[in-house]
Amino acid sequence: MPLIKPFRALHPAPGRAAEVLAPPYDVLSSAEARARAAGKPWSFLHISKPEIDLDSATDPYDKTVYAKAAENLAKMIAEGVLTRDAKASYYVYRLTWRGRTQTGLACIASLADYATNRIRKHELTTPLKEDDRVRQIEAVNAQTGPVMIGYPNAPAIDALLAQAAAGARQVDITADDGVRHQLWVIADDATIGKLSRAFDALPAIYIADGHHRSAAAARVAAKRKGEGSHSYFLSVIFPEREMTILDYNRVVKDLNGRSAEELLAALAKSFTVAASGEPVRPASAHDYGMYLAGRWYRLTIRPDLVPSDPIGRLPITVLTRNVIEPLLGIKDPRTDKRIDFIGGARGLEGLEKRVKSGEMAVAFALYPTQMADLMAVADAGLIMPPKSTWFEPKLADGMVNHVLD
Repeated sequence: MPLIKPFRALHPAPGRAAEVLAPPYDVLSSAEARARAAGKPWSFLHISKPEIDLDSATDPYDKTVYAKAAENLAKMIAEGVLTRDAKASYYVYRLTWRGRTQTGLACIASLADYATNRIRKHELTTPLKEDDRVRQIEAVNAQTGPVMIGYPNAPAIDALLAQAAAGARQVDITADDGVRHQLWVIADDATIGKLSRAFDALPAIYIADGHHRSAAAARVAAKRKGEGSHSYFLSVIFPEREMTILDYNRVVKDLNGRSAEELLAALAKSFTVAASGEPVRPASAHDYGMYLAGRWYRLTIRPDLVPSDPIGRLPITVLTRNVIEPLLGIKDPRTDKRIDFIGGARGLEGLEKRVKSGEMAVAFALYPTQMADLMAVADAGLIMPPKSTWFEPKLADGMVNHVLD
């Protein structure tokens, strides 16, 4: 089975993308989705978060929610808001945000290669979220949220995508969050063949965002057995050098019985600690910003305390092993209610705000995880620490959908 294949995408009809495209289902709460979709009858949120069309007390995992998703999708197709291509194609999907551009290929990727770890993972999944995506796929008989994947250095693929993106665009809109989404169709058999062969030559590709969606697709395929479109999962694959990971920062409710002065003294045993008159954005992997008692500090870890293994050298691992566990007493950040996580899109002011409000006692700004680090962890068959990658910009739900024939 080839690593990737073209597919007959279900997508917005010409001129309808602005009405349809929506943020990914997992970045909005039900209340936020309800507000976002107000007055927008064709927003894809009616499919990805269909509880917004039911009583607000409805459990988002109730069977009526998935039935509503199927009903809403059928209506959007019947009304001509969504249309499906007659020919299996590839699609160039370009994201532009804050002056940065990433150009990838929308396709379907092999679940057989996912099973053998040629399509590499770096996160654990939770059963509840997996179950939700399985029910969604089964209800609508389609994969409606693409998995974001990175491919290693491949100039031939870069050139083919650039050439395809020089033609007429099918979609070109800028969402209300400032992200520009563009789509081109690749229906030419010769180009499709070149892209398929170029991807088949890669040793591995790397899941960046969408581990629950890919795991759910694998579960649905296992149920259905045999070959067919369900043996592949919806993906957009970008060159890893173009992908942007923002910092994923930490805030902690208390100092574990220490005063601010005592914490600073304890930190000085492992870090160089320097007070700063302005917010501290880390300049390197083992440089940290800390907001404590109304003041910013720059923390620089002693080099001899940084391991060389792929997990141990990550900024979050170093902070966890030298501060969060031994000084702040947090053993499991997945379950401990004293710690919270703030994506870098909220900025350093988001950290300050949580501490100034009195809700939190201390905040830590981390240097972003790099794609090279993520790939090294995945190559080693390891799992990244929780909340260590925050990819921006996000793919839009509704741009391309994979119907399971």
